[in-house]
This record gives sequence, structure tokens and C-alpha cells, in this order.
Amino acid sequence: MKILLILLALTGLLHSASLENSRPNIVYVLTDDQGMGDLSCMGNPYLKTPNIDAFYKKSTRFTYFQVNPTCTPTRAALMSGREPFAVGVSHTILSRERLVPDVVTFPQALQTAGYKNGIFGKWHLGDEGEEYLPNNRGFDEVFIHGAGGLGQEQFGDFIGNADAKYFDNLILHNDTLVKTKGFCTDVFFQAALGWMKDQIAAKQPYFSYISLNAPHGPFFAPEENIKRFTDMGMDGRAAARYGMIENIDTNFGLLMKKLEEWNQLENTLVIFMTDNGMSMARIKMKGKTHVPFNANMKGTKNSLWEGGTRVPSFWYLKGKTKEGSEISALAADIDFYKTFCALTGAKIPESKLPPKGRSLLPLLENPQAEWSDRTLFFNKGRWGSKGLTKEKAKFASAVRTQKWRLVHTKYLFDIANDLMQENDVAAENPEVVKKLQTEYEAWWQAVQAPLSINEGLDTPKKGDYFLQKLQAKQLKENGQPPLWKPNAF
Repeated sequence: MKILLILLALTGLLHSASLENSRPNIVYVLTDDQGMGDLSCMGNPYLKTPNIDAFYKKSTRFTYFQVNPTCTPTRAALMSGREPFAVGVSHTILSRERLVPDVVTFPQALQTAGYKNGIFGKWHLGDEGEEYLPNNRGFDEVFIHGAGGLGQEQFGDFIGNADAKYFDNLILHNDTLVKTKGFCTDVFFQAALGWMKDQIAAKQPYFSYISLNAPHGPFFAPEENIKRFTDMGMDGRAAARYGMIENIDTNFGLLMKKLEEWNQLENTLVIFMTDNGMSMARIKMKGKTHVPFNANMKGTKNSLWEGGTRVPSFWYLKGKTKEGSEISALAADIDFYKTFCALTGAKIPESKLPPKGRSLLPLLENPQAEWSDRTLFFNKGRWGSKGLTKEKAKFASAVRTQKWRLVHTKYLFDIANDLMQENDVAAENPEVVKKLQTEYEAWWQAVQAPLSINEGLDTPKKGDYFLQKLQAKQLKENGQPPLWKPNAF
């Protein structure tokens, strides 16, 4: 038998143990507005991201991973396992970013399997009331800013963060407002690493959600990260944004170094991903204007082209995932819920809005596993902004299958052979167009009921958001917030 096992291993026919119910720790790093082309391993000519590049080389990569065109919808899909419209989320503001209370999130499911969950950075699924915050959606450790980004005081972030410009920010730590010291991305990783080390010491399985606000605008970074780009002659906005990305890379390297030091890589699934396509203006450098590298895709954030929803998605569990493998099967943000439940042994809770995605474990175990075709629906929503009506917004849509992408319900592209979406083939494939239009219309009608839950709600004014009222209360009772210090790691 031993000889047979050795021969099978040498010929590659012996599969690794199943990932199902293997119960690893999970570390999920999600960046904000960083596109597919914002990494040197993906071909960016300016950036140096050696730590993520090294991770890319040994990870299993989803080649065509799909999210939503903007940040809140993607986060809603992740937490619920359903399309954002199906859980009431159709905007990033106007009270339409609230994840409806009927959703039982996957962190809540993981808690039933004995996991502790921590969030570090951006939540952006409701600031209007305590019931929407991560403390009540499955997270045991909470370390977040408010709104969609640090400094967005008009949408609910703490008063004072706009002036702080990503340094020395006010943060909610569980139920207490604290003052931090240093650049925001550094602080979020420090908070995560300190908490993770405590969980490891306690032999407590955990899910760590490092959800960064970077490199979302406005663009600020430590001077040491900016200088290399300004020395090239790059304009200040572009230099700061790229500096934010290189700072993320440094912190990601620290994360991987610590997991190795703690002998945790064989027991920790690490995922690196971004929440939507790139958001970056043209680069001005030495009197010339350059189009930012976008991994040879058409479209960026808040668009329905492939570049608006296709993102890097790198997964690594030492000895369990296939190093350097590409998975071409169509995967999406709605698949995280069932994947994490299968991985941890958590049962999917009974709820009015159960997850609809798939488990990705078969693909992680075998990148060539059979994977039936599927139809994914996208709509950028955002009606009520800039005069856009809901009727017009209906057609700001995309439908995606493994082969096809239908944009604005009329332009058809063969993505497998035309990633740049240069050749509209709708006229040659009327039956495909009709089929996808029919499926989209059925989907649109089906999501109207959940969409109505958050429609027409009053939006709080600055000072009336829950976190801002908590800030005022704590300042009145306790004076200035205490200085936060990370746990040793």
C-alpha cells in the first residue's frame, strides 16, 4: 500500500485531503477601488508590489472573478450570498447601502460553528442604526470607520476624520470611540494582527476581515510611499494613490511574515481581493498624460464593462490549494457564503433570504473540476444621483455567462475571445441576446420587492448618524477618546 501511495503521489493522481469541514482560520484582505491592473504581477509598469506578487505566484487564482461595479453592492453580496438588489442594496449612500435585517450573514453562520470573527477597516453596510453595524451582524471584534470611507462625515464617518486625512483617525473599537496613531492602512493591519495572535494563542478558530479603505480617494499616503512616484515626475494625486497601493503591499508582506513566524500557513486560508474595478484618473507625468494600466480591459469602477466587475482573487492555503493554478470557471462574490460554510463546517442558517451562490471548494481542490455554466446579473443602481431615474437605471446593466457579456441589454461580447470588448457581436447572435434579455427582465422583476425595503427612506444629516451621535455622547461623558494601542504581535 505504501508503494502504491508513493506512486500515486509521484504521478499526481493522489488528491489532497478534502477542504470541506477542514476548519482553517480565514484571513480575507479586501482593498477598495484597486483594479486588476494595480499590481506589478498583473503588468503595471509603475508599481512595485513584491509581496502580493510573491503571493500571486503561489496562490490559486480565479481568472474571471466577478464582483459588483461599486463597493457597497459587492460587500452586500459577500455577506449575504445574494445579489445586492436582492438584499435591498442599490447605492453607496441615501440609506440604500443598508443590508436588510432579514439577512443572516455568513459571519453569523461561522459563529454557530465556533468561529470568532473580526473586522478591521471598512464596513459600509449601514450606519443609520446600531442594528446595521457589524457588532450585530456576526462580528466579535469590530475596528471600523464609518460611511464608505475615512473622512466621509456627510455620510456618517466620525467628525474630525476629514481633517485627519487618513492619519491619526477616530475609529469605533467594539462599542468605544478611540483615537489611533499613524496611517490608516498600517493601523488596520496592526489591529488585525494583534487580534489574530490572541485567537491563535487561545486555539480559537477565527475569520479576520481586513477590509481597507485604501486606495479609495481622496488620496493620501505616507511620504516614504509617495516619494518614488513624485521623483518620476508623476502628479500628486497619482503618486499618492500608487503610494497607498505600495503601502498595502508592505502590510500584506508583514501579514504573511507573521503567519509564517507563527507556523500558521498550513492552517490559514489567505485571500487577497479587491471590491470593484479600478478608479483612477489619467496620470500626468513630465508634461505628458498617460492612461492608467487596466490589465487590458475595457471599463473601470462604476461601469458595466468587464473592467468594472472583474477583479483579482488570489487564494492560498499551504499544502491544500494548488500553487500557481488558474481557475477559469466563472466565480463571483455571491459564492463566499457557501464556500466559507463548507470550509468551516458551519450549517447555513434558516432565513428569509438564504444564500444563492455556490461553494468554490470543488474548484479550489481541482481547478479543472466540472462547473456548470451560470448567469450573473449586474446593475450599477445609484438612481437618485445626478438626475438618474430608476427607469433609466434599469438598463445600466450587464449579464455575464462563461462565454458572453451583454451590456446595457443590447451590446454582446464574446469575453473568452474579446476581453477588451471591441467587437459587438449582437447582430450575429440574436438568439443569445434574446435569451439574456429575457433572463435579465425576469431577474429585474424578482428584485423589486427587496429593493423597496430601502427605497424612500429619510437619509440622516451630518451629526445625526448613529456613530456621530455615539461620538457626541462619549465626548460629553468622557472627554477626548482614549488613545488606542494594538495588542502585541
